[in-house]
Amino acid sequence: MTQTIAQGSTVGLNFALHHENGEVIDSTFGKSSVEFTVGDGNLLAGFEACLIGLSAGDHQTFVVQPENAFGQRNPENLQTLKRHQFGPDMVLEPGLIVSFSDAANTELPGVVQSIDGDQVIMDFNHPLAGVDIKFEVEIIAVS
Repeated sequence: MTQTIAQGSTVGLNFALHHENGEVIDSTFGKSSVEFTVGDGNLLAGFEACLIGLSAGDHQTFVVQPENAFGQRNPENLQTLKRHQFGPDMVLEPGLIVSFSDAANTELPGVVQSIDGDQVIMDFNHPLAGVDIKFEVEIIAVS
């Protein structure tokens, strides 16, 4: 009897994540496969849900909606900072990723969205927020 993926299963797989524009975000195809346990927090729940019921040898592609992947964009995650809050030698330009620390001293990356005089608009949304992700998987082993 073929074992299917369920909560708590250990799964060996190859995967590829594609942005809705077709760009490859990450892939293990052509490299070493990865192994994880369903429910251990190493994979977002929305991606794990796609795997439930698959078996070794299955090769599937799913589209994962933003709410099941990296979330929807939140306009409250756009913050306006003053230019002087950045180092005097830092060259700020749209698209630049700047690392900040939050109150718990956890790294919090932000992307410069725009600069208008002394106003710097930072976007603290996940870069893949609001994006449909194509999730391709090839199941190698299930135990």
